[in-house]
Amino acid sequence: MGASPDVNSMSKLTIPPPGGHPHSLTEDVYALIIGLTFIVIGLLLLKTAGLVTGGIAGIALLASYVFPLPVGLIFTLVNIPFFVFAYFAMGWQFALKTIAVNLGVTCLMTLMPKALHIDFISPAFAALAGGTLCGMGILALARHGAGVGGTGVITLWLQKKRGINAGRSQIIIDIGILLISTTVIAPDRLAWSALSAFSMSAMVIAWHRPGRYIGY
Repeated sequence: MGASPDVNSMSKLTIPPPGGHPHSLTEDVYALIIGLTFIVIGLLLLKTAGLVTGGIAGIALLASYVFPLPVGLIFTLVNIPFFVFAYFAMGWQFALKTIAVNLGVTCLMTLMPKALHIDFISPAFAALAGGTLCGMGILALARHGAGVGGTGVITLWLQKKRGINAGRSQIIIDIGILLISTTVIAPDRLAWSALSAFSMSAMVIAWHRPGRYIGY
């Protein structure tokens, strides 16, 4: 019989090294495409139901009910000051990826009516599914060193520099957005909008925690 395999050698084969392996460029590109696709579909569901949500998505939706401009275009225009903040606070790579995501959101929102048309949607379903999809998109972007811009850049920076959970700080910001939206949307839509904001932030609170994910 041969010598028994060394236990320490076996553990080195089965246990990933501390810190994990960095994502490849292909993985980053794929994640950004998936993330912005989730966000666009989530925005479409919320927009169809006449709801708002948290973060930059909520600001863009809220503005679209006031100004006769496409949601995707507003999404990018509102984000311009935050691109500058992202560059100085999070680095040029994060800023570049965030700009690319925003341009992708604008383009997909323009093309989406040709691919998906919704005649009816329950506000309850729109709030849960739309908010969750937006949250999943934000999570995918954050895991690959990008963001949707806006308040998301601030919350990710707070988590990186101060250890404050991005989802929890986002909820505080979302409360302010919802309070402002009371002047624009109907009271019954406000309640569903609050649910959508919670659904979006819950995804980040649950799965974007320091030390939990080692793929970057």
